[in-house]
Amino acid sequence: MVLAMLRGCRRLLHKSKTLYTYRIQHQETTISSCYYSVRHHCPTEELRDFGLPNTTWSQNLRNLYNKFMELSKTGGWTRIPSHNTIAHHLEGDPLETGIGKRMFLRNLDSDGLGFEYCMFYNKDERRMVCLFQPGPYLEGPPGYAHGGCIATIIDSTAGAGAVYTCGSVMTANLNITYHK
Repeated sequence: MVLAMLRGCRRLLHKSKTLYTYRIQHQETTISSCYYSVRHHCPTEELRDFGLPNTTWSQNLRNLYNKFMELSKTGGWTRIPSHNTIAHHLEGDPLETGIGKRMFLRNLDSDGLGFEYCMFYNKDERRMVCLFQPGPYLEGPPGYAHGGCIATIIDSTAGAGAVYTCGSVMTANLNITYHK
């Protein structure tokens, strides 16, 4: 019974799209507000969505993006927003703290240099698709994307698919064999 209640609470928290605050008052002491995000949700009104096309996207990437945007009109696919920050247990208001924390995949100030990608999720098929274009900062051998960046985008795509399918997850093991 208790386990079922805890699972129900977890599902409610994971579906939440708001940032929670609390203020504790104990006698004469007030502990300042702490902001907690649930999963990856944080105030997004002032944040840029990096999952939208920019001028550095190739025509092939734009064509794939447009294809999946058309598929999303029928309700099967959903474009997943992608911001460069996640507010997890930050003291104070994350928009006012000035803390320069950024997601690893969104850590550059200029478009086109690193990870250019967009993800789409299909709930019925429980399938995630990532449209990815590596920038020059991700080069390994001349003219090729570094294997580490390929592993990173695979990990992020698989992780995002798992999160949208069943809730919070973390990669325990990632084993990739490159053939070419």
